[in-house]
Amino acid sequence: MDRKKILLVDDEEDIIKMNTLRLADSNYDVISANDGREGLKKAEKEMPDLILLDVMMPKMDGFQTLVKLKSSQKTSRIPVIMLTGVGEKKELNKAMINGAADFIQKPFNGEMLMETIKRNLPKA
Repeated sequence: MDRKKILLVDDEEDIIKMNTLRLADSNYDVISANDGREGLKKAEKEMPDLILLDVMMPKMDGFQTLVKLKSSQKTSRIPVIMLTGVGEKKELNKAMINGAADFIQKPFNGEMLMETIKRNLPKA
């Protein structure tokens, strides 16, 4: 079976390192980006099966990135899970209205992350 590819977009190096290890241990191929602009480029180039997208980032935040991903014919079908430290309902609603498949509030545990990924990965 082909390994699923996940793009992790976050400006916090520790979160990228920790989740890259966690995802690799679960047999996912991981690509990472440090901001929304880089994330968009990598999404179009790599065509991941799923994107984990932080909300609070420099240059282009997660909401702006999500809107661009969902408005591009090439990347619109890729499920996006928002990673957010922002727990306000209106922020979470904004993510869902703009096409996010799901969201996870930081800090989160590995089990929760893996369950959310499995639930949102497209079935082969």
